[in-house]
Amino acid sequence: MMIFNTFGPRMHPNDGRVVSNFIIQALQNKDITIYGDGSQTRSFQYVSDLVHGLHALMNGEYDLPVNIGNPDEYSIKNFAVKIRDMTQSKSEIIFMPKVADDPSQREPDITVARRELNWEPKVSVEEGLRKTIDYFRGEVEAAGEIVPTGPDAVKPKGAA
Repeated sequence: MMIFNTFGPRMHPNDGRVVSNFIIQALQNKDITIYGDGSQTRSFQYVSDLVHGLHALMNGEYDLPVNIGNPDEYSIKNFAVKIRDMTQSKSEIIFMPKVADDPSQREPDITVARRELNWEPKVSVEEGLRKTIDYFRGEVEAAGEIVPTGPDAVKPKGAA
């Protein structure tokens, strides 16, 4: 099974993932950092869709490779803008040098999952982002400040 980018409430703010980084930065009106020119694409699925896909696979007869992900594809730059707009942030989007080995595109072909597991994502990226932003808004308010990645990264209070 190939699992594609998954997000949702209770993500660790320091995991270095695009979703958590962008949301934490936007909620704190800090610069939203993009590595590269932002043209690289990703797809994002809400955590409940992943759980339903895993459940369908475990309870079915199919045992060959299958992609579990949301085929809706976003450029990283457009995704950053979407999060900034949804959080009503004053953050600037800045571009840093591209990370080595960063693929230019990641989009799952879920044809097999649809056919063999009768599975496809049900939660829109926007709906999932609303829930995830609400979660992180509470975490930022409780912590006072969260630095999402790097040597100065901090965990919210009570996080393991």
